[in-house]
Amino acid sequence: MSLATVLLGVLADGPAHGYDLKRAHDERFPGSRPLAFGQVYATLSRLERDQLVRTVATEKGAGPERTTYELTEAGAEALRTWLEETEHPGPYAADELVRKTVTALHAGADTVDFLRRQRSAHMEALRAVVRQRDAAEEVGARIALDHTVAHLDADLRWLDDARARVEQTRPIETRNSR
Repeated sequence: MSLATVLLGVLADGPAHGYDLKRAHDERFPGSRPLAFGQVYATLSRLERDQLVRTVATEKGAGPERTTYELTEAGAEALRTWLEETEHPGPYAADELVRKTVTALHAGADTVDFLRRQRSAHMEALRAVVRQRDAAEEVGARIALDHTVAHLDADLRWLDDARARVEQTRPIETRNSR
């Protein structure tokens, strides 16, 4: 997901300033890392340079200036184009968890213990996300958290399968000493 296109999507609701865009992003994607303000403003700068958004007002107050942005017609078209495109499914084989597991296996570490501890961490995370999802009132937030739940559930299945595979391939004397 491109932050630029997501911000265009937020601006489709109407003009907003950077703070509102950050807040809307963080509310829409509660399972994601909160955006940094610098990230929002750098992206807005690129969008303005590319004529996908324009400044409609700048308010001076007690704090920093607040610049309000709105979509241009080119920005609305870029958003429509992005929303019409399907996403390419990826194999995700280079995920950090997979890398760590394979490295542990090749380095002679106790891979079964690592997988057991990782499963526990995933279960804890899953419980927290389910609580957050169940408390969410906005349907978009619930949908975003459903996606996180599905990925954690898939990771848990993978962790169980990986552990079973490692246990099946360990030498018999190692299995008997568990």
